[in-house]
Amino acid sequence: MLSFYSAIALVVGVAILGLAFRTFAHPVFQKLSLICLLAVSFLIGWLPSGSVPAGLIGMSVWLILPWLELLTRVRTMRFPREKQLENRRPPSNEVFPDFNDLTTEIEEQHFDHVEDTGWNWENQEQFFRLFYRPAEKMQAAICSIDQGDLAFFYLSLSTRTEDGQLWTTWNYPYSAALKPSPNLQINRVNAGADFAEMVSAHQVFLLRNRVEPTSIVDLNAETMLEAIQKDLSQQIEHNLRAGVLLPTSEGKVRYSWRGLFYIWLQFIRDSVRL
Repeated sequence: MLSFYSAIALVVGVAILGLAFRTFAHPVFQKLSLICLLAVSFLIGWLPSGSVPAGLIGMSVWLILPWLELLTRVRTMRFPREKQLENRRPPSNEVFPDFNDLTTEIEEQHFDHVEDTGWNWENQEQFFRLFYRPAEKMQAAICSIDQGDLAFFYLSLSTRTEDGQLWTTWNYPYSAALKPSPNLQINRVNAGADFAEMVSAHQVFLLRNRVEPTSIVDLNAETMLEAIQKDLSQQIEHNLRAGVLLPTSEGKVRYSWRGLFYIWLQFIRDSVRL
């Protein structure tokens, strides 16, 4: 076994290596950073005892920790079955300092500002600034999610076709906490892509899937809001049918045990991907 100081030096060295890998944006280095984190956890369990099972238990802590949040908070949450969109004010500069710059960037790509909308539920606020480019019947959105202890934003581009399909390109940073509806086709792009690159990626996405321009549905402010409202309802109903959500006696919905396992697997996926 290593001496005490050698063991400390090894743990600190692997931790520093992991932090160094984390500074690179390439996914290979991000995964190497994750491996270093798991190695540190293994070493903390193995070095004092010399037991491989103890090291494996140390690694497994990262898989068990999410369940504390799932069982203490997520399990008790209740959501409205129908999320009603309302006209909303944009988030403040303190919450979302890049909001105005992103708006300008989108409008420079010939998108027109259509509506500011969103919904509130308990301590969670979701905001959408909607845009539209009539020439290609393409919808864009700046989406801000503020959960109190966590706030983030993402951009999306969407095209709707007459067969009910919704083709969406986005840079959503996490795996979704609910299963997507069957009619939703997602094209994920790197978070570092600028909006012009996202537009190009969305156009390629449509071409790759042979979406005919004549099949694309034209929208206006009213029909766009109606379509988004329908999307939200369809996703809730799809997850109820899939057993991810369960109805409550108060007319709301909550996560089932299957839903909690689904979120946990999404967390594992994010840990590997990010």
